[in-house]
Amino acid sequence: MRRAAAVNLTSDQRAELERLASGRRTEVRLSERARIILLAAEGKQNKQIAESLGIDRETCARWRARFLEWGIPGIVKDAPRAGRTRSVLADKASEIVRKTTQERPVNATHWSTRKMARETGVSEASVRRVWHENGLKPHLIKTFKVSNDPRFAEKLEDVIALYLNPPEHAIVLCCDEKSQIQALDRTQQVLPLKKGRCGTMTHDYTRNGTTTLFAALNVLDGSVHGTCMPRHRHQEWIAFLKLLDAETPQNRQMHLIVDNYATHKHPKVKRWLDKHPRFHVHFTPTSASWLNMVERFFRDLTVHRLRRDSFASVEILIAAIHDYIAKHNQQPKPFIWTAKAGDILEKVKRARAVLDKRLTD
Repeated sequence: MRRAAAVNLTSDQRAELERLASGRRTEVRLSERARIILLAAEGKQNKQIAESLGIDRETCARWRARFLEWGIPGIVKDAPRAGRTRSVLADKASEIVRKTTQERPVNATHWSTRKMARETGVSEASVRRVWHENGLKPHLIKTFKVSNDPRFAEKLEDVIALYLNPPEHAIVLCCDEKSQIQALDRTQQVLPLKKGRCGTMTHDYTRNGTTTLFAALNVLDGSVHGTCMPRHRHQEWIAFLKLLDAETPQNRQMHLIVDNYATHKHPKVKRWLDKHPRFHVHFTPTSASWLNMVERFFRDLTVHRLRRDSFASVEILIAAIHDYIAKHNQQPKPFIWTAKAGDILEKVKRARAVLDKRLTD
């Protein structure tokens, strides 16, 4: 009987193959190839391996031969496949990349596959392939805002220090207002999700008023203090500070992370803070609302509770918000801050350098 060539593994090869065979993030096909080689190293023949893994004997023979010839790289990387050669030459691909990144089409702000195909004389499929290989997505655009705060680094390090190393026996709260939450009522009944069809709602709505949510997220445990008020002036902000003062232990220092909204710096607010020395306010840099973790809670509130619902009145909207906060506080989960101040400063430095270069070009 014909016998397959024996497979002998070094200790390093065996360790790597066992890692590939059992790794959770390893591709299924690569994990299968590793198991084939490990079973072959135990002295099993291709037929036995095929029966054990539920695959073809030819598959086992192919990867055994590839390993014997090339080692582990032979099973990790697929061999070149037969087929028609690409019709887009290197210079044509370079032209597509250059035009995509440096030019605009006539009477448009960005390129489409059709426009680029007509411009360069290739097929749409070739344009898509070149874009994919170079990570180009002309149809997408992302927004950004680089802070121009002269004290950016100082404020950034101050806030992140509160996240990563808060003062002992103190309460750190991320505070902000989610203003102008609209009580929107759809003009027709919302149709629920059903088999074969997603939920649907009308695009038009009736405005039934607005409310403003004042919220404070506890950095330690993720619980939220919140209340709704009709406006967001300094009077309402002071009322919210009084609420925090009443709902927290009087013997604990309070560190509030807030943005640079004028309401938070009003003279009457400063006088109130002077009379309550246990409150310490830390301002985020301008144009850096992403640094305040309560914004993540606002995002969850919008996505999970408000965006898809209908509210016939402001009172119903307020009740829904308070109910969401109450349910959240039954099983609160803190948001864990992981970004280091130095990494953020480097990223901002690179962004400013790019913007300065664009201005000088």
